[in-house]
Amino acid sequence: MAEQTELLNILRLMLTEGVGPITFYKHMQTYKSLEKVLQAVAVKKPLCPQSKAEDEIAKAQKLGVKLIAYTDSRYPESLRQLNDAPPVLYALGNTDLLNYPLSMAVVGARNASINGRKIASRIAYDLTENDVLVVSGMARGIDSAAHKGAMYAKNKLGPTIAVLGTGLDVIYPAENKDLYQMIAAQGLIISELPFGTAAQVSTFPRRNRIISALAAGTLVVEASLHSGSLITAKCALEQGKDIFAVPGSPLENRSQGPNHLIKEGAVLTENAEDILNILSISQNRQIKSTQLSLKPLDKVENSVNISDIKIADPLPEKEEKLSLIELITFEGVDIDELLRSSGLAQAEFFSQLLDLEFSGKIERQAGNRVARLK
Repeated sequence: MAEQTELLNILRLMLTEGVGPITFYKHMQTYKSLEKVLQAVAVKKPLCPQSKAEDEIAKAQKLGVKLIAYTDSRYPESLRQLNDAPPVLYALGNTDLLNYPLSMAVVGARNASINGRKIASRIAYDLTENDVLVVSGMARGIDSAAHKGAMYAKNKLGPTIAVLGTGLDVIYPAENKDLYQMIAAQGLIISELPFGTAAQVSTFPRRNRIISALAAGTLVVEASLHSGSLITAKCALEQGKDIFAVPGSPLENRSQGPNHLIKEGAVLTENAEDILNILSISQNRQIKSTQLSLKPLDKVENSVNISDIKIADPLPEKEEKLSLIELITFEGVDIDELLRSSGLAQAEFFSQLLDLEFSGKIERQAGNRVARLK
């Protein structure tokens, strides 16, 4: 009962306009108790009604979401160290993963190339096979590839954590509805944001500190110099974590971020072994595999009821589908893979490919491949 009252009071504060994590902890430091903080805040501004906080708890129970306060023993210690740690985490799935022995964040471009996705997926798969939990943000591109690679490890039983930049009842991007359901069934989805919080440009940088805090290090696979992935890397650096980056062609805009990080001292990473060597798993750490009750990927389709989960509206000018040229790298990609990734009908695909070739933007390579030109 006392825990429920504490959770209710924390929610009332966090649902009050103008109260964020830093303000919350400053008030707690000053007034020492939640009751006194509520009284102090109520003097200055309208406090969130108790009924609204109760509705939040009721919705969590309906959706099977666990509300984990910063005082809860399940709350991850690595996250608790932040001065702006979320006072409450919304969690859907296996909460044991919050305190997994060793984790690695894998992030990168939304408009990722085919090769970038393959690298992210392969590294995530190999890390998971070596008992390193993969944490990412469930965005399209590199994030999605990392989650999928992790879940296909360990005979399709691999866990993964997705940290959302929306409320836990809002799926973003819409195309990741199936991925959301698989992660909820096999891994863990978390958010610090209240139910109903839509996708906003401002919320995604905030969640990056959570991604990096949950992991021992952060791997960046493809990112521009202004990418949110570099914000995650910056957060990791400030938290004293290792930074890893996959190098790429200097001609690729998506390679500028990782190449810059490598120049600044990040670990040049070509495969999972480069990460495992730095983490010294094989030599200096004994990682105990967490015993997880999970379902293989081919048996999770109907295991999570998402009838009450919303599909988020696209962010303005952020959700355009990648053009064919954006999927092609300077190193070259397999044409069959390109066709599958493009989502185009075969006739339209080869028509566009021919146009790109005639306009001098791509060239054919041996082995049924095409590469982008300058």
